[in-house]
Amino acid sequence: MRWWSRGWWAVLALCWHVGAMALTQQDVQPLAEDDFDAKVAAIQRLAVVGDERAQALLEALADGDALAGDDGRVWIQQGEAVADSVTGAPGPASVVESANPIMLNNRLRGVVAGAQAALGLKAADPAARAAAVDTLLQSNPDAGFKPLVDAARQRETDPAVKDKLETLWAMTALHDPDPAARLEAVKLVAARGRLEMRPLLQPLAGASETDAKVRAAAQAGLDELDRQQQIGELAGTVFAGLSLGSVLLLAALGLAITYGLIGVINMAHGEFLMIGAYATYVVQQQVQQHAPALFAWYPLLSVPAGFFAAACAGFVLERVVLRHLYGRPLETLLTTFGISLLLMQTVRVLFGAQNVQVANPGWMSGGIAIMPNLILPYNRLIILAFSFVVVAIAWTVLNRTRLGLFVRAVTQNRAMAACVGVKTGRVDSYAFAFGAGIAGLGGCALSQIGNVGPDLGQSYIIDSFMAVVLGGVGQLAGTVIGAMGLGMLSKLIEPFWGAVLAKIAVLILIVLFIQKRPQGLFALKGRSAEA
Repeated sequence: MRWWSRGWWAVLALCWHVGAMALTQQDVQPLAEDDFDAKVAAIQRLAVVGDERAQALLEALADGDALAGDDGRVWIQQGEAVADSVTGAPGPASVVESANPIMLNNRLRGVVAGAQAALGLKAADPAARAAAVDTLLQSNPDAGFKPLVDAARQRETDPAVKDKLETLWAMTALHDPDPAARLEAVKLVAARGRLEMRPLLQPLAGASETDAKVRAAAQAGLDELDRQQQIGELAGTVFAGLSLGSVLLLAALGLAITYGLIGVINMAHGEFLMIGAYATYVVQQQVQQHAPALFAWYPLLSVPAGFFAAACAGFVLERVVLRHLYGRPLETLLTTFGISLLLMQTVRVLFGAQNVQVANPGWMSGGIAIMPNLILPYNRLIILAFSFVVVAIAWTVLNRTRLGLFVRAVTQNRAMAACVGVKTGRVDSYAFAFGAGIAGLGGCALSQIGNVGPDLGQSYIIDSFMAVVLGGVGQLAGTVIGAMGLGMLSKLIEPFWGAVLAKIAVLILIVLFIQKRPQGLFALKGRSAEA
């Protein structure tokens, strides 16, 4: 706070305790002059007086309707007429031509806004007082409003508003001439743990502060705020890693099933995510057009749509193309890469080359504040929970259903499964469709946190393969650990090396790991081991 503000505290406090004094010509005359400090004090004086005339003048200053006359009087322009700011009496029409508009710079506009908010501290409604306190807190209130805050703090009875007023008082008292008041304010600011108030404590921890106790308390408060900031940043990094891991998990889960069963390196797997995302977009458009009242729940409707759209595409791909290429990995790799390009071009033809907009419903917007510098977005939390629900469903299908029994049998020993009557070709189709459908669910989730475009799947295909290989081909538990591990590792490295170098480092680490353990974290006997 500026040193000149302190000199007005006593004057403002005296005016406050005297009571609701009427506005005088001496109060407003500095507004018509060039003394900046006097203008600030005059505006603060308007907040202290707070009567109808003072409020009208503050509003006129904010709207640019205040005029300075040659005689030092301040007028309020009302259309073609003018009124005296002190008495409210109408003035001659010549004032409009002779008077000059009172121009405010950004600093003075902030003081006016603060004065208008400070008037709300006297409101009878607790909600209005709370709103006034919030406005002052956001604007970093001028120390000149301290008398108003002191008085409001003394008479406030609502606990919630009282708590906010304590913080507001501390912000205005950090430069109080009384060391005891500064010490109390420093302790209160430190106890609040608001990181945005850290710059307010820094000057008090330096050599400019004359009181040793205040300096020590300010330094202790800064140390505590720094510790909270580090904890918040670490927690944010962990959550970002989990969030990225959940996205990779949805992308890699279906790949783990199809790759483990059929052994096909499907470069078009990322396009199943794209199909699920565009299915979500189509559902959104249809609901918005035909049932706008249900728009908030369209993501729930898009889940089965995304699953079946991707599952059908996977079923057709396996039946028409892949079943003719089993045992020929190079041809399969090239063919699926060409199919991915074909699917992307098809989407460009149907929906255009530009990204389409998929909106978050209200219940997925916003976030929950865990710490002052840590806000967890609702959409990320929901996707994290959704990914584990999908894992649970996939595990149930593979371990508690007849299809899952056949899938596991074919994966472990295809020839023996065929000998006991399992139709292995049909199992391949169903399993591939199921894996593609899970990727479609991943596309539904991705549509809520990023852009939906033809290239959506290309961003995740390589990371999906790394998660599957790291966890162990065909193992759901390995895929979960691999995806979450990759997400966490990437986010932990990014703050030091950046996103690009973090990916390179993760890739190098996976290569080194596979050199030592080619089967991944969890090994499962598959078709490649039957030879």
